[in-house]
Amino acid sequence: MNLFIEQTLNGLQLGFTLLMVSAGLTLIFGIMNIINLAHGSAFVAADVGGRTGNYLLALLAGIAGAAVAGLIVELGLIRRLYHRDHLYQVLATFALVLIANQAVQMIWGSTPRSVAAPEFLDRTVTVLPGLPYPAYRLAITATGIAVIVFLHLLVERTRVGMWIRAGRTHRELLGAFGVNVRLLYTLVFAVGAGLAGLAGVVAAPFLSVESGIGDHFLILSFVVIVVGGIGSLKGALYGSLMLGRTYLPDLFGRFVDPSTAATAGASVASASIYLVMVVVLVVKPNGLFGLADE
Repeated sequence: MNLFIEQTLNGLQLGFTLLMVSAGLTLIFGIMNIINLAHGSAFVAADVGGRTGNYLLALLAGIAGAAVAGLIVELGLIRRLYHRDHLYQVLATFALVLIANQAVQMIWGSTPRSVAAPEFLDRTVTVLPGLPYPAYRLAITATGIAVIVFLHLLVERTRVGMWIRAGRTHRELLGAFGVNVRLLYTLVFAVGAGLAGLAGVVAAPFLSVESGIGDHFLILSFVVIVVGGIGSLKGALYGSLMLGRTYLPDLFGRFVDPSTAATAGASVASASIYLVMVVVLVVKPNGLFGLADE
């Protein structure tokens, strides 16, 4: 039972990490209708954290750096692609991925780096009797919950959120009412990029941060928003939690030796993520909470 609870908590932690990336991608892809393959990088934050040993400084650098990069990309490139076919967006942002990954290697090298967890969270807490669990992973889950609550209130309960939702389908009409749609889209793009930076920093203490680290999370995030429904924050939440964890390695361990179970279970688990996406799209082509279902 303890193993099941521990794996469930691990799944929540990974799911909410995915959610922070997916929520930003939902704002950019689902609401702005822009396919952005260059969605966030936390390497600058890892470098700052590695040089100073200050997690808070790394966190601020990751969020601010990603948001500023988002501003620059939107102003310099994305703004020219709003009315273009998605193919142009894919090619342009994929080029940014290649350029960014190569630039990271040129500036910081190819050696993986890490960010140490803050000292007050670098410990375990007793979740249940006989079940210690890392406090930092619980903090990631709490951060993910805070992010989705903040975005829900922003998009559903504020005037800015009303503008964001209106800009998704009636951009010209929104502009006719005096709203600066260009500025609105620029800020939304920066917020989405900042969320990716936040996710990168909080994941850094248990990942090796290196060039291209964001590519894997980007692919999973696209799967999350396709499963949950494009443009739906609720869908991003449910999709992230669905794909956050699989118990296949533990299940296989009951029938084969641990080494084979870990290898085979991990491989099947990776494939099962895309199988879930296929099944959802066959049953509900718009995703679980797509716009047609809201």
